[in-house]
Amino acid sequence: MTGTGTGSQTLARGLTALHMVADSPTGLTVQQLADQVGVHRTIAYRLLSTLAQFRLVAKGEDGRYRPAAGLAVLGASFDRNVRQLSLPTLRALADDLGTTVSLLVAEGDQQVAVAVIVPSHVAYQLSFHEGSRYPLDRGAAGIALLASLPPRPGERELVARARERGWVTTYGEIEPNTYGLAVAVHRRAPSPPTCINLISHREDVVLRGREAVIKAAAQLSELLS
Repeated sequence: MTGTGTGSQTLARGLTALHMVADSPTGLTVQQLADQVGVHRTIAYRLLSTLAQFRLVAKGEDGRYRPAAGLAVLGASFDRNVRQLSLPTLRALADDLGTTVSLLVAEGDQQVAVAVIVPSHVAYQLSFHEGSRYPLDRGAAGIALLASLPPRPGERELVARARERGWVTTYGEIEPNTYGLAVAVHRRAPSPPTCINLISHREDVVLRGREAVIKAAAQLSELLS
């Protein structure tokens, strides 16, 4: 393998390690990371040590590595800190409607969850991870994001309808037996297409929440412009 290939492999392993630590609620030991990445314990230790030097992870007294403050700095730099600015509006919306809401952006041919907020006082709710990716042409969020763009040849009729109405509902396009409602958040270029998404197993929750989501999207449109 050439030097460039080796460097790419090392970078890929380091980024994989960072993702795994970030996704572990209780942190990871060196051996656990080695097992998950599929490398020798010595290599896993070097990866974690390098990430720790850049303050992306930190080793606790229990020997486990967890996300560190450097990750927050990186996250804050994404798209003018759009996630942090949106959280109060999304939190209020989730708690008011009693269901999960999220903020998604278009990235290439995919939609990416920037923020996912579960209501505070509900025992069971649908949810998914921040950073989750789905095809851009599926689900309420994807349709709303496409509707934020100029019309394209061959686009789904649902996209054109969403562009006219300003909102869209779908059923079972991402997850079976799940209703979705999405409303575009209008931002200035070069910001990516953005939307608020609401999901529920209950159609009445989605329909009842439509006006509240439209209002929240208008608030974020003003805030993020």
